[in-house]
Amino acid sequence: MNRPLRRLVTSTSRRNFVTTPAVVALEQVAARRRVDLRWTLLLLWGYAQYRWAGDYRNARGGGGPGQSGPPPERLVDTGPYAWTRNPMYLGHLVFLTGLTLTTRSPLAALALVGNIPWFDRHARRDEERLTELFGQAYLDYREHVPRWLPRRPR
Repeated sequence: MNRPLRRLVTSTSRRNFVTTPAVVALEQVAARRRVDLRWTLLLLWGYAQYRWAGDYRNARGGGGPGQSGPPPERLVDTGPYAWTRNPMYLGHLVFLTGLTLTTRSPLAALALVGNIPWFDRHARRDEERLTELFGQAYLDYREHVPRWLPRRPR
């Protein structure tokens, strides 16, 4: 597989925000299915949340983008990270939920359902890594901030 094509498939962000919507759009055209525009706000919300949380974390935590780059230098527990420990991953899932509801596509639904356990696995691995990096400070953060469903900060 050539490099640009591989990046569209192996990068989680490109796969969820570019490749999956493109495939679903082709499916929509082939099936002549109408979209339900009432749900497009979820698409915008999910992508905006993903970008905002990533930019926020990079600016305040240091390190590289994503968990494959250099580790964060500081624990980020403010902004979107005060509401949920995984606002970027949650942004992906909100986007895919919006794609599913907007298009009523079985492929979009499959992408959403397939990504839920994938992100949960990655969130748990991230937690192990962050516990090693930040110790008790991260354990305290985990006690007060939920993994997935946002809760009002204390």
